[in-house]
Amino acid sequence: MTGLELVDRDDDGVDRAFRADVLAGLSQDQKAIPARWFYDELGSELFEDITVQPEYYPTRAETEILDRCASEFADAIGAGQAVVEFGSGSSVKTPLLLRAIQPAAYVPLDISGDFLRAAAADLSAKFPGLPVHPVEADFMRRVELPAEIGALPKLGFFPGSTIGNMVAPTAVDLLRNMGQTLGTGSMLLIGMDLVKDAAILEAAYDDAAGVTAAFNLNLAHRVNGELGGTIPVDQLRHVARWNDDFARIEMHLEAQCDITFEVAGQPLTMVEGETIHTENSHKFTARSANMLLLCGGWTPLKRWTDTEDRFSLILAQSTPPRSAP
Repeated sequence: MTGLELVDRDDDGVDRAFRADVLAGLSQDQKAIPARWFYDELGSELFEDITVQPEYYPTRAETEILDRCASEFADAIGAGQAVVEFGSGSSVKTPLLLRAIQPAAYVPLDISGDFLRAAAADLSAKFPGLPVHPVEADFMRRVELPAEIGALPKLGFFPGSTIGNMVAPTAVDLLRNMGQTLGTGSMLLIGMDLVKDAAILEAAYDDAAGVTAAFNLNLAHRVNGELGGTIPVDQLRHVARWNDDFARIEMHLEAQCDITFEVAGQPLTMVEGETIHTENSHKFTARSANMLLLCGGWTPLKRWTDTEDRFSLILAQSTPPRSAP
């Protein structure tokens, strides 16, 4: 197993992109921090805990698809691919795919280095003959892949409906960057959650055990720890709500009283009821999913859903841009 670190850090070890995103987001009228910054080591561990909560159906639904349709994935994708996973591998979902398609190499990309290396080591132990090349990088941008897989055909794997965390322009940019990372003609297997009853969706993002609340609040703890922040985390509360106009669940951190704090030396205030918007989780129909992929340079090839039609996995191929039929 080899590794490559590409995160841009300053002399104090602070991720420059993290600091820039936080300061820009907290200076807006609607304060916001991009959801990708949830995933420090603790945040990644908390998300794994979320996936086993009884209210959180996406992981069970996606796992069912990967397990039940293994032979169909093998037929559609073929053996000998270099599987490039955008995000550290799930201990359950990723092995199901790897066993189904018999890849030539596995390349997990993740911005959380410690969690990335732990996940890569776990996959190496489960697949001792498979070359594993973890790359610590911000996969929202084009990533240089390890030279060892340069000649191999490539399959991007982006499970979990993480694409739904992004507003449409950001999602399209990511899909285009994935195409640049993987190359024209490569394939992408991507998870997209489906539109359903609002009560089911809100419960999935506000579980009774409070794990999602801890996950959301950990983002404020991360800002404090890495950016010299003084956010009074105990005066914030987790909020999850369905926005029907935009077909998405929104997560916020809401101030329970007027608060003042600093981040990286910048003074900030929030009044009671004001929020920091931390996550969107867009839900899709078959048509909206296909349109998003096409806008990002990917032609949908095949679609699978779980037996309750809650979740979808879509196989698409990177295609050159064209302006006419």
